[in-house]
Amino acid sequence: MKQYVCTPIEGFHRFEVTVPGSKSITNRALLVGALAEGTTVLRGVLFSDDSKVFMQALRDIGFLVEVNEEEHKVVIEGHGGSIPAVSGAHEGRRVYVGSAGTAARFLTALLALSGQHFWVESSEQMKKRPMEPLLRALEELGAKFEFLEQPYAFPFRICGREDRNPESVGLNIDASSQFLSALLLSGVMCREGVTVHLTGTRSARAYVGITMKMMEEFGCQVCRLDENTYRVMRGQTYRGREYQIEPDVSAACYFYGLAAVTGSEVKVMHVHSATTQGDIKFIDVLEQMGCHVKEERDGVVVTGVKCGQLRGVHVDMSDFSDQTMTLAAVAPFADSETVIDGVGHIRGQESDRIHGIVTELARMGIRCEERPDGITVHPGEVRPAVVNTYEDHRMAMAFSLVGCRVKGIVIDNPGCCRKTFENYFELLTSLG
Repeated sequence: MKQYVCTPIEGFHRFEVTVPGSKSITNRALLVGALAEGTTVLRGVLFSDDSKVFMQALRDIGFLVEVNEEEHKVVIEGHGGSIPAVSGAHEGRRVYVGSAGTAARFLTALLALSGQHFWVESSEQMKKRPMEPLLRALEELGAKFEFLEQPYAFPFRICGREDRNPESVGLNIDASSQFLSALLLSGVMCREGVTVHLTGTRSARAYVGITMKMMEEFGCQVCRLDENTYRVMRGQTYRGREYQIEPDVSAACYFYGLAAVTGSEVKVMHVHSATTQGDIKFIDVLEQMGCHVKEERDGVVVTGVKCGQLRGVHVDMSDFSDQTMTLAAVAPFADSETVIDGVGHIRGQESDRIHGIVTELARMGIRCEERPDGITVHPGEVRPAVVNTYEDHRMAMAFSLVGCRVKGIVIDNPGCCRKTFENYFELLTSLG
């Protein structure tokens, strides 16, 4: 399907939606399962382009990974904090990390700290995304790299690791908190543990909270020594276990946004406010805009304003920035401007998302102001347009919400959603 023609949802409806498992939790669980002692059984697994690349990479490294896609189940045989021994490994195994930021960063840390040799390749898109802070931190820990195209970017060779134990490693996470999660998750591979001291200005670390919680659930702890210092203690090993993966709150937010723009009621099954996933904060923003939010036994329900009139908001989205596009898609239907701050880092994700938002809303006749770390969206009358998605799954899913309210919105290249939510547009069509 080269294009998706959106169909407006007219009148008040009640929808119940089930979304796939969390991408963030799936990829963390895959890594921890590989590093654990014994067998890990993961249930509710997300099967998307990103997670499939992660699973294949683990196989290429040498781990035994059994997949049952129909049951959303994966079984991993862990090696207790080490890489499986494979014949000829001294020549360097080839590992492909695709376009997934989590796979690219998590697997790079795993491979670099193993002390073995690897050739690591990525998609063209991932070559352009930030990696330098993580790679420099791994160099401080003794890892040796040979960069094959651009410095501190994919592709590269990992050429073993010196036995080095610095007192602490400096790390800047202004471009991505995944750098910190990567070091913490694989820090158990460091013989003396590892201390990470943050050197940048970014304080939004919701995803780091997910990392620390999951590490504890698998038997390892991270000590937070102060606001900017984290310590993975020596001598810890993850323990294999059965683990249920939560629904993806990031995916759920598109349907909560749908409730906001159409004035309908949407329940996303099995999503709860107690989740550690930072994107749950998006429903608080919708509540500020006038939507009604309630939590039921089997999920969170959002009901849009029946007259379709929402309030503009001013919000710092640094801790749930994946929903910047979603809020931008809702904002044209508010009664005043919506100001989004704290999201400068999303310029370095799958696309320059701030510039993409401004460009596509302007194509629809909506006035915006672009700032280095944010955007202001003014309300207005949306005109028909073909939305360029920039090979970015979140641009595609978010801007489909505009087409749930007005006619004439076409999403170009909807297949990019395979990255995290393969059947998103089929599900959206079923609601229409």
